[in-house]
Amino acid sequence: MKTNNSSSNVPLFGTLGPNARIEDFQSLASTSDGRFTAGTGGVNYICQTTDGKVEFIFFGDHVMAYVKSAMGYPAYYPIKPVEMKTPVKAVLMDLDGTSVRSEEFWIWIIQMTVASLLDNPKFELCDDDLPFVSGHSVSEHLTYCCEKYCPGKTVEDAREFYFQHTHHEMDEIMNGRGKANAFTPTVGLKEFLYELKAKKIKIGLVTSGLYEKAWPEILDAFRTLGMGDPADFYDAIITAGFPLRKGSAGTLGELSPKPHPWLYAEVARVGLGLTVEDSSQIIGIEDSAAGVCSIRLANFPVIGVVDGNIEQSGTLGLCNHYCDNFDQILKIID
Repeated sequence: MKTNNSSSNVPLFGTLGPNARIEDFQSLASTSDGRFTAGTGGVNYICQTTDGKVEFIFFGDHVMAYVKSAMGYPAYYPIKPVEMKTPVKAVLMDLDGTSVRSEEFWIWIIQMTVASLLDNPKFELCDDDLPFVSGHSVSEHLTYCCEKYCPGKTVEDAREFYFQHTHHEMDEIMNGRGKANAFTPTVGLKEFLYELKAKKIKIGLVTSGLYEKAWPEILDAFRTLGMGDPADFYDAIITAGFPLRKGSAGTLGELSPKPHPWLYAEVARVGLGLTVEDSSQIIGIEDSAAGVCSIRLANFPVIGVVDGNIEQSGTLGLCNHYCDNFDQILKIID
């Protein structure tokens, strides 16, 4: 891919990514919170990803990203240019859609949740819903569905049904029953992971999924591949923690998941002991728009993979590379 010349009309546009093209984003007169307006207060330009989740504000000497929140807690982050350098010190990998093909299963759980809210077992999500029911937190997904399909219901109502369905289906799967092919390791995953180990590259697994849904996924995938205990294999694993609900203690995760940078930043800095000086040698691999933005806001280079919603969301330009498979990624790392 080549950077389009029109991008040069906006100072620092290349900060978003080496392949960022201005026409892949939606131009805005102001940020959605009204704080910044293009042409005033030192702001040169404002745009957003086509899924509307993240806005970028260009000043004379820096760029800010504004992450919106369906739950009412948005945030601003500085975004810095990144250059991928070798030798690579760490590879941080997404779970759903990148390591394991499971998005259809979790979208099905959300669909059943909405069906329960509507008391309509025949309810089905439509294709337009897909960018909003994958890649983000459970609460973000459910907030979107409540607002669109059942405005009389709350996200708390939806979460109750969601976890009922999740607990039942995960129990069925862990006992050898349940939905067939719910969790399928991505082709080439085993060979890719062993090759990273051979190169002595640290490996982190990063997911916005809650522990109770994420752990059975990767455990099932490792069993399928005959790779033993994933907790022993990965150098660090981070999830969105445990759900906060009455009767149990939860952990932070529902308000700070992808596209916020914290999961990727924490697994690199705390889990793997790497510093911001190592950022150009830490590679994130993602198939979703939320994940791509999360990696970029953590100021790491991104390798996007096909079959997610990267192209549809307008985040392709944030990727340093865009690959079809793990073999292509290994050639880049080499």
